Amino acid sequence: MIIHFETFLIAGILLNLTPGNDTIFILSKSIGQGRKAGIVSALGIAAGTVVHTLMAALGLSIIIAKSLLLFNIIKYAGAAYLLYIGYKMITDRGGLQFRDIEKKSEVNYRVIFRDAVITNVLNPKVGLFFISFLPQFINPASASPVTGFLLLGLTFICTGLTWCAILALFSSAIFNGLKQHSKFSSWVNRMCGATIISLGIKVAFTDRK
Repeated sequence: MIIHFETFLIAGILLNLTPGNDTIFILSKSIGQGRKAGIVSALGIAAGTVVHTLMAALGLSIIIAKSLLLFNIIKYAGAAYLLYIGYKMITDRGGLQFRDIEKKSEVNYRVIFRDAVITNVLNPKVGLFFISFLPQFINPASASPVTGFLLLGLTFICTGLTWCAILALFSSAIFNGLKQHSKFSSWVNRMCGATIISLGIKVAFTDRK
């Protein structure tokens, strides 16, 4: 049902650690509106990831079950996409930007949760990531690919939520540390980018029949 789970786990953790939109959103809420707001935003991000997991599981599992040709097309397109995002991570020199973080007096946790969900669900990069990443660890001969997708998605959500909770709980220390070490996010991006490129190459040249 699931293959190369260890590779998935390591790559997933590295991707969760990569500074990005979710990191900025959670830091902005934690620092500007308190730790509870950060925790709520982390839960909202996780809820949005659940949506992507379900969409990938229900849609891609049908392709795996019905057409090996279509699955191979997705596989090679996914490999190309992984190579692309890995290249972008390595060549990105911008680092993590904090200009959107500001103090706000009023806190509406329901709105924060809603905004976090919408931010994640409507991010096309997240959807493309799930389409290209999860299928590489599902055995196409599996009788229950949906279950495999859900287990992988749940694993990714758990590791991501853990990291997001750490961001929310220790936001001030993390924020100050990142400000003092401006090259930190660039270094993380390059490390994770190299991992994703390696994964993309492995996907492209591995026979999974």
